[in-house]
Amino acid sequence: MAYYSVLAVTPTAEDWIPGYIGPANRLVAQHGGKYLARTASHEQVEGSEDAAALRIVIEWPSREAALNFMKDAEYAPYLKARTEGSNSFHFLIEGKDDLA
Repeated sequence: MAYYSVLAVTPTAEDWIPGYIGPANRLVAQHGGKYLARTASHEQVEGSEDAAALRIVIEWPSREAALNFMKDAEYAPYLKARTEGSNSFHFLIEGKDDLA
């Protein structure tokens, strides 16, 4: 079953970004992930304000693939750089409809 990472990221520093993108792209793909959206072009249309500079959506083939990516020792320094250089919120969502 597919899982989706949905992130809201607002950089507080930008020095980490150039060194992050290439390795993150490679590691996401290595773990079977696919970026569906990485953009600053988004708008909130409902609810109280939840501002974020970037919204990112990654599709994973499974929960395990997503968690293995997050736990990958090679990703650890990039994750640390992102979390220290931004306000980041990451949700892992199972691709199913519990209300159907």
